[in-house]
Amino acid sequence: MEKVRLEICCGTTCYMLGAAKLMNMETLLPDEFRDRVEVIGVPCLNACVSESICRAPFVQINGELHGQASVESVFDELRKLLIDEDGN
Repeated sequence: MEKVRLEICCGTTCYMLGAAKLMNMETLLPDEFRDRVEVIGVPCLNACVSESICRAPFVQINGELHGQASVESVFDELRKLLIDEDGN
């Protein structure tokens, strides 16, 4: 089973608008999800070039861009992916 890839933009705008909290995502995940998610901080996703900077912070989950990311919204997306993977 391939890990879900969570890339967190750590560019200045994203970092100041919440990516710093998102970088703790790995420790906030329940034990049953920790080995199934790869959390990666990236210097910049360049999303604010094509998307509104007001949508920061940005993350990519398995290559899909998500704006206005929060710990709660990212966790919800991860849960959907991981539960769908399990067939539950």
